[in-house]
Amino acid sequence: MRVMLKATLDTEKANEFLQSGKMPGLLKETFDRIKPEAAYFGPSGGDRTMYLVFDMQDSSQLPPIGEPFFSQLNAKVEVAPIMNLEDLQKGLAELGR
Repeated sequence: MRVMLKATLDTEKANEFLQSGKMPGLLKETFDRIKPEAAYFGPSGGDRTMYLVFDMQDSSQLPPIGEPFFSQLNAKVEVAPIMNLEDLQKGLAELGR
């Protein structure tokens, strides 16, 4: 299932990670694990925020994906199912049956 993970980073912890040079490693590790089809970064509500869109095969993937954001960056993490246009069109076609 395609999902979007929104990670809102704690400013103090993110600053520490950036200054220590650990941020690129954490991102590489995360990207290698989930292989996102899209990744976006920017401010949201005044905090550093990342949006990752990826295919989650099983809900058991959630702890190893989310935990580094929680434990290392004190991030607020949200995960939601999402659709692209093709998915939406397929779902809408099913409504008419």
